[in-house]
Amino acid sequence: MYMKIIDEFAAQGRFCFSFAEMVKRLDASPVAIKSALNRLKKKGVLALPYQEFYVILPPEHRARGCLPPQQFIPDLMEYLGEAYYVGLLSAAEFHGAAHHRPQVFQVVVAKARRPIECGQVRVEFVFRKNAASIPTEPRNTTAGTVKISTPEATAIDLVGYVRRCAGLDNVATVLAELSEKIDVGRLVEVAQHSPIAWVQRLGYLLELLEEHDKADLLADYLKTCHPMPTPLEPGTSIKGAKKNSRWQVFINTDVEPEL
Repeated sequence: MYMKIIDEFAAQGRFCFSFAEMVKRLDASPVAIKSALNRLKKKGVLALPYQEFYVILPPEHRARGCLPPQQFIPDLMEYLGEAYYVGLLSAAEFHGAAHHRPQVFQVVVAKARRPIECGQVRVEFVFRKNAASIPTEPRNTTAGTVKISTPEATAIDLVGYVRRCAGLDNVATVLAELSEKIDVGRLVEVAQHSPIAWVQRLGYLLELLEEHDKADLLADYLKTCHPMPTPLEPGTSIKGAKKNSRWQVFINTDVEPEL
């Protein structure tokens, strides 16, 4: 009975369902249904990345213990009723600019959430209050589509969440690979949704990478914002650091991208 419904879902191209949905479909007690689903989970047929949210595991994913995150995150976010986008290094990978494959799948959300560990899959949720207003683009997966941040939004997020992106050296390395996909005009549009300090740091890094057309446009935008001095590396002392007057950035660390 349970496998018949699960097979029907799979035949429809569905790989996710909620416990509540299964309760509606079956003439059995919630306790009995949960017990049956737990047995299927132990057999490796199902995984449970979030409470009462199940994913169906085709044979090729059972050894990993979960679906690839891009295949279930859109359904999970719909189930939770939350805005989201795949961002930071995970978005950079979609854009062909990850450099090193990210160890966790990074999802930006408008509500703070704990990370998910499901089999060998790890999902990190990054809080950004205005996540719903950040530009995204769809990407096809075998289970549908997933929203990822645009190249321009990805660039600003990388700088904004540098500690979640393996540090400034790695951020600069990824930016060097991502820069050819960045549209200058759209970059300024995204900057208007972002903290000014992020824009200052991004402008400095783009200039360091000799992406002068993009840096120049950000510099023009910053002239209208009257930015305050900010450290290049947040959380690090600026004692003895020289200030770059164009970007109003204290250069409190050396940046060495792998080019």
